[in-house]
Amino acid sequence: ALLCRGHILVEDVPGIGKTTLAKALAQSLGCTFRRIQFTPDLMPADVLGVNFFNQKAGDFEFRPGPIFSQVVLGDEINRATPRTQSALLEAMQERQATMDGVTMPLPEPFLVMATQNPVEMEGTFPLPEAQVDRFMVRVKLGYPSAEEESDILLRFERDTVLPDLAAVTDADELKLMQEMVPTVRVDESVRTYIVTIVHKSREHSGLSLGASPRAGLALYKMAQARASMQGRDFVTPDDVKELAVPVLAHRMIVSPAARIRSVDTRAIVEEVLDEVPVPG
Repeated sequence: ALLCRGHILVEDVPGIGKTTLAKALAQSLGCTFRRIQFTPDLMPADVLGVNFFNQKAGDFEFRPGPIFSQVVLGDEINRATPRTQSALLEAMQERQATMDGVTMPLPEPFLVMATQNPVEMEGTFPLPEAQVDRFMVRVKLGYPSAEEESDILLRFERDTVLPDLAAVTDADELKLMQEMVPTVRVDESVRTYIVTIVHKSREHSGLSLGASPRAGLALYKMAQARASMQGRDFVTPDDVKELAVPVLAHRMIVSPAARIRSVDTRAIVEEVLDEVPVPG
């Protein structure tokens, strides 16, 4: 998602390491990092910034908010009101922020990693479909295995390991990698495969809202990024199949009849993948 200039929604229970992951990513990239703790009383100005009157200068000055950072963690984003959540829409889509009629560009590279807790419903506000669609991918970390959890206990026995984490790249190198991703070749048969998957989702009886053209474009770009990370200059159908669920499932809305049967959008995406012939 980072390589194709997308944003990430991490949905899982507390204590899995969502915040640690975002901090580790920012340090590994050598990028600036800010965290926004979303609460019901958070205002849009707390995210974007505020104009204040500087008595010494005798003029208004803009104090940028935490959104003016290269890696932004929106912690428990579904705890904020829809008004505050909408403040992120322009930033995520247009990579700019507007305050008092003045539009300011955001730094590059720019990544929003938002987290939400699916088990606590009290005091939360579901993300609007328009904002959910701005996230290129939704992932669930899941619980670690017994061996991995034992390693975690040893690693964090005394203190966090984040201060010792060294950067492996920088913002300039990352931007070069982002520019390389669109050059990865996508054969016409693979492109048709992506379009067919998207169109099949719109025809599925269990969905009241299928995948949008933006969803198809996201799947296209993510497949290019996956191929690039594996050292290939071409996309395979396996790239598309591997990424279809995390890219498409969160953008779909289950029909009322399917919701009664507890049908999940992930299962519907898998069903669509089984129905669409894989190109040779």
